[in-house]
Parts: sequence; C-alpha cells; structure tokens
Amino acid sequence: MVSFSLLTQASSLPSIVVKYSPLVPRALGPGATIGGMCATRCSGSLAVRYGTMRDNVINLQVVLPDGDVVKTGSRARKSAAGYDLTRLIIGSEGTLGVITEVTLRLQKLPSRSVVAMCNFQTVKDAADVAIATMHSGIQVSRVELLDEVQIRAINMANGKSLPEVPTLMFEFIGTEAYALEQTLLVQKIAAEHHGSDFVFVEEPNAKEELWKIRKEALWAGFAMEPDRQAMITDVCVPLSRLAECISVSKQLLDASPLTCLVIAHAGDGNFHTFILFDPSQEEEQREAERLNHLMVHTALSMEGTCTGEHGVGTGKMKYLEKELGMESLRTMKRIKAALDPNNIMNPGKLIPPHVCI
Repeated sequence: MVSFSLLTQASSLPSIVVKYSPLVPRALGPGATIGGMCATRCSGSLAVRYGTMRDNVINLQVVLPDGDVVKTGSRARKSAAGYDLTRLIIGSEGTLGVITEVTLRLQKLPSRSVVAMCNFQTVKDAADVAIATMHSGIQVSRVELLDEVQIRAINMANGKSLPEVPTLMFEFIGTEAYALEQTLLVQKIAAEHHGSDFVFVEEPNAKEELWKIRKEALWAGFAMEPDRQAMITDVCVPLSRLAECISVSKQLLDASPLTCLVIAHAGDGNFHTFILFDPSQEEEQREAERLNHLMVHTALSMEGTCTGEHGVGTGKMKYLEKELGMESLRTMKRIKAALDPNNIMNPGKLIPPHVCI
C-alpha cells in the first residue's frame, strides 16, 4: 500500500513523502519500487541530468534491527549536521534497516523536449559521441546507446526495419529554441565521428514511439530467442574510459556462442548486457557467468565498478575486495555489526562472508 502527500519547501523545489510497506528491492525498471530503488541506490536513463536515487532523496525514516525508528535528516536543501545517515542507508540493500518513509525531491517537468537518433558503424564511434557531447557542456537529459544486436532484436520483435548498427538516442529539454540549438550542436558532433541518419522529432507521439524502442529493449531480446533466459548485468567506468571499455567488452561478447545485447546509459559511463542462455544447459550457464566475470574485470581494470546501478546482492560480492579493498569492507562490516549485531537484516548479502573485524 502506497500513500503520497505533497509537501512545500522554502526552496523552489517541492518534495513528496512516500510511505509504503517494504517491498522486494529492484533496480529501476517497469517493476521498480521506491523502497527498492533506495535500497540499491539505482538510477535510470534520466540520471545523466537528474542524478541517481542518492541525489533525489532528502531524508528517510528507517526501522533499525533493534526496533528503533530513526529519521535520517531534515528537509533542508543542505546540511552539515553530523553523519549523513541518509546516504548510509541508501545502497545498503536492506542490511542495516527497513525503509518505511522516503522524502523525495521533485523535478519540474520540462516545457519542451526533442528526441534524436543517430547511427554509427562501430560501438566505439557511438560511445565517442556520447563522451564528446557530455564534455561539451551540452545539457542533455538522456544519452542511450544500443548496439547492433539490440537493434536487430527490436526489428524482429516489432516488425521494424531500423539499420542494424550501433545507435545513439538523445533527449534535449528546455525552451523550444534552446532544445533545438542543443540538438543541432550534437548533430555536428555526431557528423565529426562518422554518424549518419541523424533524425530528431518534437511531436509527442513521434517521441513516444522512439522511446518505446528503448523501453522495450529487454523484451525484444526475449522475442528474438523466446526459449532463453537473460543474465542481466551492468558495469560502470569513468566516462573518459567508456569507449575503450565497451569496445573491449563487445569483442568478448561477440566472440561468444551466446547472444548478447548491449545497452548503455552512455552519458554516465554505465552499460548493461543481456546475456541470453538456456538454464537447462550447464555449459551455457557457465559461459554466461564467464562473460559477466570478464566484463566486471575489464571495468575494474579501468577504475570502474562492478555495478553501476543493479546492486551487489550475492552475485557480485566476490568482486568487492578487488574494487574497494579489504579495509573498506572491514569498515562496512563494523557498521553492520554495530547496527545489526544479531545479523537479522538481509543476512549474507552485500558484505562478503570472509570479511572479519
């Protein structure tokens, strides 16, 4: 049960308080829940402009393992008062307490938007344009990259005839003149990196049709191979390393006998892979796990992270020591032991079991 009550603030940004029964944490998607989004510190395609959950949560109400109910902060826009308990809980994946109330920052809907699409011969060219766009200071609200396999799946699932090449999708917002100006600047950047077939639309139905391609990406993959399951994984690297990381990963994925689809929040350096495999075939499952392992280690070698927004759970615990170091993990374990000495909150998740304090 979810109830909403709008609040006013002294600042220009309003907020909303969400009270809910605890639900299963999920990454942002069609089945996402606000509590799960806080628990996994997730984000989505609009994070490039508005930030992740940690940037949009003002404070939380949390029930701790001993039954104490705490409010993690005030509603002030900024504060230097003590430890940042809000950010401690966000991303803790249910290991420190149960979130029962969230105060969210609201964003004003843009007055105008333009959606654009452009094709490229290589995924590196597409990634280079995403990097150049972000470094130019152009205020985009979304930069999404789909590889040629993903476009092929979309064509098969929807009866379309899109060019089956790496593709970038953009959204620009602001006044009519500003959004159009930004669109034309990116068109020029794309042309300098071998981009072709640059198209943009402003009409609401046309924009919705273009974004439908992105929103239904996973289901299109299942339509291409309906007898398969998907191992959905993500990594994130510094934006400057995205083109390199995604190119190396694509070579590994393309060399595999499994079908692998790549989709990226390219403006954030974050990309996902849908690895389709038959769960009844042990060999295919091992291959999917091998590809995931190679992707993670490629990202870590480029000062990236094993997960940009999906969370750790149990599947990626084994990578945390390499990414964060043992001292960081021991600190996390001390926090966990202090707040949950009986280990009753989501035991066995997030912190590797071999970490001792």
